[in-house]
Amino acid sequence: MSEIKKEEEKGLNFIEEIIEADLASGKYASIVTRFPPEPNGYLHIGHASSICLNFGLTKKYPGYTNLRFDDTNPVTEDTEYVESIKEDIKWLGFTWKNELFASDYFDQLYAFALLLIKKGLAYVDDSSSEEIAAMKGTTTQPGTNSPFRDRPVEENLDLFARMKAGEFADGTRTLRAKIDMAHPNMIMRDPVLYRIKHAHHHRTGDAWCIYPMYDFAHGQSDSIEKVTHSLCTMEFVPHRELYDWCIAQLEIYPSHQYEFARRNLNYTVTSKRKLLQLVNEKHVTGWDDPRMPTISGLRRRGYTPFSIRDFCERIGIAKRENMIDVSLLEFCVREDLNKIALRRMVVFDPLKVILTNYPEGQEEMLQSEDNPEAETVSLRDIPFCRELYIEREDFMEVAPKKFFRLAPGQMVRLKSAYIIRCDEVVKDETGNVTELHCSYIPESRSGSDSSGINVKGTLHWVSAKHAVSAEIRLYDRLFRVEDPSSEEGDFKSYINPDSLQVIDHVYAEPALLKSRFDERYQFLRKGYFCLDKDTSEEKLVFNRTVTLKDTWAKEQKK
Repeated sequence: MSEIKKEEEKGLNFIEEIIEADLASGKYASIVTRFPPEPNGYLHIGHASSICLNFGLTKKYPGYTNLRFDDTNPVTEDTEYVESIKEDIKWLGFTWKNELFASDYFDQLYAFALLLIKKGLAYVDDSSSEEIAAMKGTTTQPGTNSPFRDRPVEENLDLFARMKAGEFADGTRTLRAKIDMAHPNMIMRDPVLYRIKHAHHHRTGDAWCIYPMYDFAHGQSDSIEKVTHSLCTMEFVPHRELYDWCIAQLEIYPSHQYEFARRNLNYTVTSKRKLLQLVNEKHVTGWDDPRMPTISGLRRRGYTPFSIRDFCERIGIAKRENMIDVSLLEFCVREDLNKIALRRMVVFDPLKVILTNYPEGQEEMLQSEDNPEAETVSLRDIPFCRELYIEREDFMEVAPKKFFRLAPGQMVRLKSAYIIRCDEVVKDETGNVTELHCSYIPESRSGSDSSGINVKGTLHWVSAKHAVSAEIRLYDRLFRVEDPSSEEGDFKSYINPDSLQVIDHVYAEPALLKSRFDERYQFLRKGYFCLDKDTSEEKLVFNRTVTLKDTWAKEQKK
């Protein structure tokens, strides 16, 4: 995968080039960026790219980043979302200088609107939203002026004050900018600046019943905060003209908007509306379901902040949208987890092994490394006794030539323990294998092997007497098609029915009793796992973060 290879010397992206030129020319001594989420949902992997960009720039260059909530739509917003956004940004490893809200500026924005009215550049329109839409015209036909466009300034000031005072019902009046109904950019055809919404706001309560549109609040909030580089996704390119127009007419600090392309991830959806549908219709257990592309979902699944930052750095910033393969995200987390995950042995589908020549009642402690990749290797104790569990798939009664696991008469090494040989296969009345009788080679203990026996296979195992029970949740991609949003019909009909498989009862080595939520684990030969929040004193629950290898790539080649 060529995109995985990092360039030795990573060039500047186009935004970094702009910033370096601005700093070199003395246009700015330092920069100010902002991350402006709307608190109407949880952040997802697309937001992570924007977070890494905005905060990353002010780590690289002198300056700071503000966190500013775009809370101009009280109907969809909630303090739950505000708190989750703050938690996600901190978890990713970033710190904002100022925590701000567009609602902090409601008085100032209202004053700006009054100034535009006084300048003859805004008017109160009594037209309905349908009438305003019809007046807009088309890309090939100019719009038509509203019959209320030429209202006198004094009348507009009076009506706007009465809108603020709550005299009028929702949708009966708007404040529109007075620009040009024949403008080639349809956004400039007298855009709505304020609408009436009698709704309780999560911060300002019932103090306001008129709310600024995003296009009006955005640029002015940037200007108030003296944001130098306001970074948006490409759909805001046509909005930049209005952004600049408002700033110019109000004669305020000239913040500047720059646009970069979204990065879409295959096998997922990142539309907040669609994610909310998945939550509300119970296709997932919540915003933090480990199959969700939300940052809280990825965190619960076991992704690390470093792996997400690494992913965002690898996909980079560009001016053209493209689809990113989710396997790159999985590659990034594998790379990180391989370095930090503690190795543990867990048997998912147990087959009992009895070591017939191991003394009954005897136990011993063996040692195994926690992580062979770590700079300082630590060891843990693993109990060993006469009865063990191995994976059922690690035994074949009639084995092909290159099957290097356990078979009648065949030898394997038990990880960090002894070499064993299968001597007898025990079956029930229906012919199912119930246990294996094996013998161990006492001189073959790992670390002090003097047996001289070479075996090609190594199996993981757990002591039957000391095994700990756990629930395992195996997560896979939520959708079975690359781009569910572009398929015909309802996107939810493409949900992968195998996106979650639960194994109620596995056998784990007792070291997992000391598992912590901030640790990551590699279950040998099974994948990378983390402790889930559903864990209780009665039951350990682990989520699979990712498999050891990219199994999807293999499937697609078939």
